[in-house]
Amino acid sequence: MISSVLVLLVSFLCHYVNAGLTCPRPQEIPFSTVVPLKLNYEPGEKILYVCKPGYVSQWGTRRYTCSLNGMWPTSSMKCLPRVCPFAGILENGAVSYTSFQYPNSVNFTCNKGFYLNGTASAKCMEDGKWNPPLPMCSPITCPPPSIPNFATLKLYKPSVENSSHVQDTAVFDCLPHYAMFGNDTVSCTEHGNWTELPECREVKCPFPTRPDNGFVNYPASPVIYYKDKATYGCHETYVLDGPKEVECGKFGTWSASPTCKASCKIPVKKATVLYKGEKVNIQDKFKNGILHGEIISFFCKNKERKCSYTVDAQCLNGNIEIPTCFKEHSSWAFWKTDAADKEPC
Repeated sequence: MISSVLVLLVSFLCHYVNAGLTCPRPQEIPFSTVVPLKLNYEPGEKILYVCKPGYVSQWGTRRYTCSLNGMWPTSSMKCLPRVCPFAGILENGAVSYTSFQYPNSVNFTCNKGFYLNGTASAKCMEDGKWNPPLPMCSPITCPPPSIPNFATLKLYKPSVENSSHVQDTAVFDCLPHYAMFGNDTVSCTEHGNWTELPECREVKCPFPTRPDNGFVNYPASPVIYYKDKATYGCHETYVLDGPKEVECGKFGTWSASPTCKASCKIPVKKATVLYKGEKVNIQDKFKNGILHGEIISFFCKNKERKCSYTVDAQCLNGNIEIPTCFKEHSSWAFWKTDAADKEPC
């Protein structure tokens, strides 16, 4: 009987001592919530820390019990952000980022000649996955180039199947009688199209004119077309001034208009002159004159220094001007020394 009374008394005293000893609101752990969350807890009540979406618990237990002395056990638990898979490398592109943790984003760019097959950014989500999925850098391609009217595709090598990559080229030729206006080479651009195509136009030239004192040969056809050729020549004692062969150009004109230039009679009966580095006699070398464009050098005297010097004379279409300093040496004045025989100045 006494023992039962003692037990009741002890229980009463313990209840009296612990009356009012409750646990306060538990400490806050960043990025977490407490279940259940109250202002105070009776001894023996349990709580559970739950990390918010996008975070996971680390370092310590998640469950705690309010002790009899009204104190919560010390917590070392932390809620850390989820980490998404590594996304720091993009083939043929670049990635900019600060971290791969929730809720950060990464940004993507592609190198020249490639385009983003996907979005320009992705976010690390609550479940530790990227959203949207990570992109790829795919090569920019151009379809086969269009062929201009009256043109042929001279050179074209597709990079992949039947398409071309950026900076790949194609080269065109025009059909005979057609001239190309624009660049014959086009390139695949980073916009997925080709640079401006050339244009092939039919070109005709007028019949070439026969030069005075000469002749011209050209194709025996009713029409002279682009790149047709004509050849020129001159009669005896005349020299062709210009190219022997000319071509019908892309603007409907000939590349040149050669003419025939007359030779020159030298109005000196006897003299020694310099021709192509050698001393020659006019009366022997140039009985029929000199051709247009040729140059001979006459010897002149410097009386004060008793020496000689040369002055050039050129035949220009039948005209040659003899230097005023030149004095023709008379065969009767045998005692005089010819200028060509004097020491050079």
